[in-house]
Amino acid sequence: MGRRGFGMVRRLPSKRYQASYAGPDLGRHTAPNTFTTKGDAEAWLAEERKQVESGKWRPPAVRKADAARAEQSETLADYAVRWLTQRRVKGEPLRANTVIDYERALRLYITPHLGERIPSEITRADIRDWHNNLLRSVSDRPKAKAYAVLRTIMNSAVEEELIDVNPVSIRGAGVARRKHGIEPASLDELAIIVEAMPERFRLMVQLATWCALRYGELAELRRKDVDLTRDVIKIRRAVTFTPMTTTVGPPKTDAGIRDVAVPPHLSKAIRAHLKGHTQPGREALLFPADSGGHLHESVLYRHWNRARTTAGRPELRFHDLRHTGATLAAQAGATTAELQARLGHTTADAAMIYQHAARGRDAQLAKQLSRLAGW
Repeated sequence: MGRRGFGMVRRLPSKRYQASYAGPDLGRHTAPNTFTTKGDAEAWLAEERKQVESGKWRPPAVRKADAARAEQSETLADYAVRWLTQRRVKGEPLRANTVIDYERALRLYITPHLGERIPSEITRADIRDWHNNLLRSVSDRPKAKAYAVLRTIMNSAVEEELIDVNPVSIRGAGVARRKHGIEPASLDELAIIVEAMPERFRLMVQLATWCALRYGELAELRRKDVDLTRDVIKIRRAVTFTPMTTTVGPPKTDAGIRDVAVPPHLSKAIRAHLKGHTQPGREALLFPADSGGHLHESVLYRHWNRARTTAGRPELRFHDLRHTGATLAAQAGATTAELQARLGHTTADAAMIYQHAARGRDAQLAKQLSRLAGW
């Protein structure tokens, strides 16, 4: 037990901390919840002391009851705004692009239909009606995104004890079905695309393919991230672009922090690019914009559109190069775990897609072997 100038903090058998103090009414008041650290308990006492000194103090239990009554009348739209502001993932605020995605889902698909409802009054029948009828004309991907956002928001409402059970519980509704598969680029098509790109962007296409890097990872690569001794590219950061700002932060997932081995046939191209298209200094970007800052994807696409059309693949997205690289790695014999590590995936599910592609390739090889046998 620890005594202070104002209030006291004691450690409970659960190893959590409890804070209490004697209020102006001479009664002892205990924090409505316990704390993980002693510092958090002391911070609560400091806030209570400010309340007392301001002359506006009311017992914590009274304030908690008032807050509960206010929350009970809070609409889903208001709660979602508060949720977006306070949401933390592993202690960190949501990334800028994630906030934009969530705000879009709320603005277009959730708030217009359910925003004025109080979360505790929303039923499973309401959710089914919203998903099956109100979103009937919405395509699969944004529909799945809206469902997933609403489910996450309502999960938080359960954690905050605003509702008892999450009514957003339609099996499989948070997963969008892919309408058509991605056809990887062939080696001949890749060669044509690389040749059709401006020289300073050719390595970008090659790394996106053979190292299966995301665009944000490529655009943030610097000299210090290229280890020519080990032929490894170190992925430690990624850049994201929003309408208002450009942000550098960690990769998309924790698994995105990784070292990617460079296929030996790219070593010469990397050295030539560093010599001819990268400024001196460890912090120099490998693929800078003309202004010297980060290269926005829209700038690259002006050249990419022409190159992919030249190769006869006008539908091929730049991100599809990552899919191509993953498929090539699977065909080269990479296991699911190796693909997962190389791609920076958190789970093995996505890597399994490329294993299926490899098995399809194996069937083609078997047929070719039979043809060789004269069958």
